[in-house]
This record gives sequence, C-alpha cells and structure tokens, in this order.
Amino acid sequence: MTDSSKYYVFYDGDCGFCNHWVEWILKNDRNDQFLFASLQSDFGQNFLNDRNLEAGNLSTLYLWKPKSFYFKKSQAVFAIARILGGKFAVLGNLNFFPRFLTDAVYDLVAANRQKLYTQKCFLPNEKQKSKFVA
Repeated sequence: MTDSSKYYVFYDGDCGFCNHWVEWILKNDRNDQFLFASLQSDFGQNFLNDRNLEAGNLSTLYLWKPKSFYFKKSQAVFAIARILGGKFAVLGNLNFFPRFLTDAVYDLVAANRQKLYTQKCFLPNEKQKSKFVA
C-alpha cells in the first residue's frame, strides 16, 4: 500500500552515485516527505510495469506522487530540489531550461555515474530504514 502524502524516489540501487544522492536527500528531508525504492525491487519493477516503462533501464531517476504525477530524469531532480525547499529550491528553478537540454546533461551524468562515485554501501540508520520501500 502506498502513502499518497509522500513522494517516492526510484533509483538504481546498485549505483554508488545514486545511493550517495539518496543519502543526501535523506539528510536534507527535514519535513519527512520522501520514501525510496530501488528500481530493482519488486515495488520499483511494479512502478515501471504499471506505466509501461522499460523495466531494464536503471539509469533513470523517477519521482512519484501517488494519484498525482511522476517525473523522470532532470525534471525529477528539479522537483526534488523544490520539494526540499530552502536553499535547494534554487536548483529547482533551473527547470526553465528546455527539457531536451537538461535531460541531455542528465543522460551524460547517468552514463558515467559508475565512474563518478564508486561507493555502493550506504547503510541507513534505524530511522532511515523506515523510509525505504521493499
């Protein structure tokens, strides 16, 4: 069962770069707004299948608000920044650039993400564990 008051972040659970940013969102989520699921999980695969999205493409970040919307790639990054608010909202305001341009930058980073950050072992604390959907 999903919580329609939360935002769900779907990410590549085997990617150190992706895990780094999940950890960053956790640290900056002062209003407890986000839940997380790897794209490899059953929940992540169901999310992709329900929307006819490619289940094997793990290089795309998704942000989903149940019964409302989902964003992917750069639009998800911008929305996460806006939701976090404060000083991070500035990044969210960069969505005025054309999507084809911001997604091209996103794709470039995604294609090199394994080289950018090699740490893969993020161990959430007890409180953080409750924010991950199995």
